[in-house]
Amino acid sequence: MADHTSDSHITLHPHTRRVRILAGGTLIADTRNAIELRERGYLPRQYLPRADVDMSKLSVSATVTHCPFKGDTTYYSLPDIADVAWSYERSIDEMQAIVGRLAFDLGKVREQVE
Repeated sequence: MADHTSDSHITLHPHTRRVRILAGGTLIADTRNAIELRERGYLPRQYLPRADVDMSKLSVSATVTHCPFKGDTTYYSLPDIADVAWSYERSIDEMQAIVGRLAFDLGKVREQVE
């Protein structure tokens, strides 16, 4: 996995570092199978497999967006934190590796990468 757009605007990098997502003291996700998405102009973002996220804590939000470089998003909320995560359920061909994975808003939760 490396450059996935013709102008290298976005690159994907699998890694086995442990990534944990916490909301307050509550563990929301814990994985060693994240894909790091690097997008020009933004901090790197971890996309976690749904199987490693406690989906019982999240509910689908009404928020939807579209990114021309990644595709259509579905947002998720915690009971007390709106739009805390998002997932690309449909993406452009070059971003298929992140389909169904979740990324979290690091302004709303804490990420630990070991």
